[in-house]
Amino acid sequence: MRVFKLAVGPFEMNAYIVAEDEGNQCLLIDPGDEPERIVDAIEKQDLKPDRIIITHAHIDHIRHLKAVQNRLHLPLYIHEDDLPLLENINEQALFFDLSTSGIPEVWDFLRDGQEVEVGSLHLKILHTPGHSPGSICLYGEGQIFVGDVLFKDSIGRTDLYGGNFEQLRQSIKEKLLTLPDETVVHPGHGEDTTIGREKKHNPFLNNIDELED
Repeated sequence: MRVFKLAVGPFEMNAYIVAEDEGNQCLLIDPGDEPERIVDAIEKQDLKPDRIIITHAHIDHIRHLKAVQNRLHLPLYIHEDDLPLLENINEQALFFDLSTSGIPEVWDFLRDGQEVEVGSLHLKILHTPGHSPGSICLYGEGQIFVGDVLFKDSIGRTDLYGGNFEQLRQSIKEKLLTLPDETVVHPGHGEDTTIGREKKHNPFLNNIDELED
């Protein structure tokens, strides 16, 4: 698996291009802003994108998603619980005095445990609500793309629509901390980390073992 990360837009959100090791098939995770930069990166690597997956539908992850979709003619997949956020993209943007490319077209919905295959890539969908109702992570080949669920030394905010602090910690406990410690974590903002590092050093995960299963 080859991972190309671009920090895009005013929120410096991490958009990911995830490609096969040998082939040229790839998928796009959260290509939510600066569409020309994203398209240029794909063309520079001579990659063939298959689909778009968004980890959740907050404005920084979807602001210019429609422009990317229109340019590349790709199907878009999200978790159904975040559809209300996606459909209210313009209202979200107004809160930050931002423009958008409009509401992108959803091809299908993702579900917990679903396997996504793109060429030789195999990624498993993990539904991890708490930051938003439909937040998902994508796990495969010792790497996980977590959106805004988990960061180095932090976790996602829970004061936006559908956010819930204890639900987020429960999602992290059940879906992420059960992964091998060496699993590389690719977050929606900031630098990569590992599951093992966050177990040891993330202050928001203190006493997480005390949560009921």
